[in-house]
Amino acid sequence: MGSTVLSLRIDGELLDRVRRHAARSGMSVQDYVVRTLIREDFDQRFEAAVDETERFYGLT
Repeated sequence: MGSTVLSLRIDGELLDRVRRHAARSGMSVQDYVVRTLIREDFDQRFEAAVDETERFYGLT
């Protein structure tokens, strides 16, 4: 899998917060943002899978 550039504009205060979180985790800002996006994507897919399983078995 290759990589693609994603550019976004955020205000200085948010960037400072992201930098602090990344530093506490021992990561670069880029790595921190990518890991956060991956985690969020996994959480959404996992929740959708649980919901579908519950619907299949009639639990909801």
